[in-house]
Amino acid sequence: MKKLDPEKSIYELTEEYPELIGILKDIGFPGIKNPLVRKTVGKRMTLSGGCLRQGKNLDEVFEILSKSGFKIVSSINITDA
Repeated sequence: MKKLDPEKSIYELTEEYPELIGILKDIGFPGIKNPLVRKTVGKRMTLSGGCLRQGKNLDEVFEILSKSGFKIVSSINITDA
């Protein structure tokens, strides 16, 4: 299963998993198909941020990605102080 960190940039994710471009386009992120958009806006935008900006339900997007073979993981470590 492919691990996907929603806090990575869209650019990083699509470079690692090019098949995400078509999946995200189908979910409702039409700009993802444009290489210039991915290389500019995509370097500053995370998957979580893109969902928020586009008004997408993050849980629904994660569910679609899970059904497409991705496991959602986080690189954020939360520890008790």
